[in-house]
Amino acid sequence: MGSSSKVVRPEEVLESLKNDGTVDALRMKIIAQLKANEDMKKNTMMMVEQSKVLKTPGAEKKTKRELFDALRQELETPVLEKASKAVWELILDNGGLGKEITETVEKVFCRLSGIDAMPPPASTSGAPQEKHTNIALEEIEKGASERSSSSRKRTFADISAKGAAAMPNGDATYQHDEHEEGN
Repeated sequence: MGSSSKVVRPEEVLESLKNDGTVDALRMKIIAQLKANEDMKKNTMMMVEQSKVLKTPGAEKKTKRELFDALRQELETPVLEKASKAVWELILDNGGLGKEITETVEKVFCRLSGIDAMPPPASTSGAPQEKHTNIALEEIEKGASERSSSSRKRTFADISAKGAAAMPNGDATYQHDEHEEGN
C-alpha cells in the first residue's frame, strides 16, 4: 500500500464513476441483461394474459391506447418490483456484474486515495476485505439514492467545501484507515 493515502469519501468515488462514463456503461449492461432475462419476459407476459383489464367485459371494444393505459395502471407496480429485484440480484452477484462493479469501485477508490491496490482477501476468509468493500458500496448506493430522491441537487464543489458535516441527513461517511485492516 502507498504510504501517502488520503481519505476518500463515497461521493468522490461516485462522482468519478459518473464523470468517466462508468455509471452509464454499467447501466447499459444492466438494461441489456434485463432485456435478455427470459424468466422476466415470461412472467410479464403471464401477468398481462391474466390481467383483470383484459378479462373485463367490453375490453375488446377499447382502443389500444385505452387498453395500454389500463394495463399500465394495473401492472406497472408489480412489474417494476420484479425488475427492481432482478436488478439488485445482478448488482449483488459475486460472480458476474456485481463482481465487475465491486472491482471497478475498488480501482477508482484506490486511484483517488493514492493506494496502489486493495490487498487481496485472506486465503481463509475474505471477510475484512469484503466488509470494507460492502461498506463502501453501501455508502455509494445510499448517497446515490439520497441524491436522486432529493429535489435540490448539490454540486460536488458544495459538498467538498462544506464537508461531510453538511450532509442533509447528518450521516457520517465511511473512512478507510490503514489501522482498521487488522480488525
